[in-house]
Amino acid sequence: MRVVVDYTLCESNAVCMRLVPEVFEVRDDDRLYLRTERPPEALRARVDEAVRRCPKQALSLVED
Repeated sequence: MRVVVDYTLCESNAVCMRLVPEVFEVRDDDRLYLRTERPPEALRARVDEAVRRCPKQALSLVED
C-alpha cells in the first residue's frame, strides 16, 4: 500500500498524525509530511482509520 496526500485539500489539522505518528507528521511550518509513503502492513488498520477520519478527505491509499 502507498499513502497519497492531496495537498490542495489538506489543512494540516493533524488528525492523521494523532492516529499514526509513524506515518504522518505536521511540522513547525504547519504542513503535513509523510514519514513514509509505504507504511508496513502492520499499520494498515490505523492508516485506514486516518484516511476515513480525515476531515477534508485529503488522504487515500493506493494498492501497488
